Amino acid sequence: MYRYRDGVLEVFLVHPGGPFWAKKDLGAWSLPKGEYDPDEDALAAARREFAEETGFPAAGEFIPLTPRKQPSGKIIQVWAFAGDCDPAAVKSNAFTMEWPPRSGRQQEFLEIDKAAWFTLEEAKVKMIKGQVGFLEELEEVLQYQRLE
Repeated sequence: MYRYRDGVLEVFLVHPGGPFWAKKDLGAWSLPKGEYDPDEDALAAARREFAEETGFPAAGEFIPLTPRKQPSGKIIQVWAFAGDCDPAAVKSNAFTMEWPPRSGRQQEFLEIDKAAWFTLEEAKVKMIKGQVGFLEELEEVLQYQRLE
């Protein structure tokens, strides 16, 4: 999700929940995203995952961005859309994992523990490096649209 605030482009990012990300900030934030089945429509899955992770609907005109291979080998497919929301009102789904490791104890964690709006410059520092290319492409696409 993106918006313009006082003429400045901002993007909505989420911080992953769970113990691995708890004390990480720079290079840890992400676009809201998730996995989908090969037979599932990718845009429909993206809209569903956005809603599951944030509690907000993904609606409007969707701008497809070029899929990008991440350092992990996963390929992420992303759509951008204009919108607005209050990050303090985020309601994320949860996941269960064994924590601490090898303890046999299962704990539940939120998939995302916080969300925020960032300028592109701030977002490029905050977000996972493999996703920064999406921001650069979004900036180009939106600049081109403004020229039309």
